[in-house]
Amino acid sequence: MKIIAFDVGGTAIKFGLVDENFNVLFSEEFPTNTYKDTDNMVLRAMEAKLKEYEGQYDAIGISTAGQVDFANGVIHDGVGNIPNYNHSDLRGVFEKEFNVPVAVDNDVNCAAIGEAQFGAAKGESDFLCLTYGTGVGGCIYINGDVYRGSKYAGGEFGHMATHKDGRPCTCGRIGCYEAYAACRVFTTSVSERMGKPMNGREIFMEENLQNPIIKEEIDKWEDEIALGLRNLCYIFNPSLIVLGGGIMAEDMLIKDIREKVDAQLEPNYKHVRIEKAQLRNKAGMLGAAYLASERLKNWNK
Repeated sequence: MKIIAFDVGGTAIKFGLVDENFNVLFSEEFPTNTYKDTDNMVLRAMEAKLKEYEGQYDAIGISTAGQVDFANGVIHDGVGNIPNYNHSDLRGVFEKEFNVPVAVDNDVNCAAIGEAQFGAAKGESDFLCLTYGTGVGGCIYINGDVYRGSKYAGGEFGHMATHKDGRPCTCGRIGCYEAYAACRVFTTSVSERMGKPMNGREIFMEENLQNPIIKEEIDKWEDEIALGLRNLCYIFNPSLIVLGGGIMAEDMLIKDIREKVDAQLEPNYKHVRIEKAQLRNKAGMLGAAYLASERLKNWNK
């Protein structure tokens, strides 16, 4: 068994071939707008790769930005930064064209599934997963499965309100968690105060961590992250929270966040473990591959 897996983001699409033991045989990425002059550039880009490797895979797994109707494999909403992508019937189009089973789910759901099967949450039946990047994504994992909500939009932690009358958010509302806790917001704030563009990797370089401006901005950002996690702890009383996104690979950041959250919790909540995601940029692909393997088991039955 081999599965071709995609992880669709607003900037880039990662894809790779995964074997029956969920080893990634190869992976690469290309810009999301590779086929920007077509009616649906994401479909055209994935279709080109599927044709290129046709005959080498038994199923297709797709991890994607946006709210996904998991039961039918359709993009439901929430991908305004990818033209003509909302309401795309990914499963219907690709199953008809390539005659193999297709599984489609939201990218953070897929990342959580990947971590549950192969990473930081392996063996856990219940946990929360959040990713910090351009925005803040979330997943609720309960009783060994994703809770997707009545309209496929469960776990949108980035849009819970943490600040009354706060900053405007890209969703059009104000005071959202991701308007304060997204990595993009943090790096923008640091860049503005330092007078030059800086990405997360540069900010956490050892020589920069001694800069008082950077230290202050990191502390403020950690406070915002901890505020949202505190709220989630009181709502869900979880035993584990997994934090993903490239910047969460920083051990210092995870340690500080743990301490800040713990300081805000009552005794019956302090047992929560806060861990960094282990699979990094392969989590979405591996989660999508796992979902595709499950769909393959019932294909043509």
